[in-house]
Amino acid sequence: MFRLSRKTLFAIEAVLDIAYHASANPVQSREITRRQGIPRRYLEQVLQNLVRAGVLTGVRGPRGGYRLARERRRITLADIVDVVNEMEARTDPVEEADGSPLGIHVVRPLWRQLSDECMAQLAQTTIQDLCNQARDAGIESEDSDRHDYTI
Repeated sequence: MFRLSRKTLFAIEAVLDIAYHASANPVQSREITRRQGIPRRYLEQVLQNLVRAGVLTGVRGPRGGYRLARERRRITLADIVDVVNEMEARTDPVEEADGSPLGIHVVRPLWRQLSDECMAQLAQTTIQDLCNQARDAGIESEDSDRHDYTI
């Protein structure tokens, strides 16, 4: 079974939280931490990388926070996973040439194929899909006046 890193799960949960609890005001990181239990040290790092990647926009100031940079239906889980994978690659580079012949010619190609299939599925799943699942599961949004005018 594939295992997502904690940072990846935190990033998906944070973007989903921002989308699901969106209102006229941006969502503050402390609200995400309170609702999702994501440690702030991970959260701020992930949120800043998502802003740089164009998934989120940051709003400065005392009432600042984060908003989606695109419509929920235009942000896929693959977009988020790519951002975290790039973050992790910078801190933990793997040398492709290192390893045994079995690892290089058999295991790594299989792992790449499985990873590509997983990413293809993530590319078909949007934040809108997850918001719909949350609503169908009866999860209440903290912003009861939330309106989504996406077309």
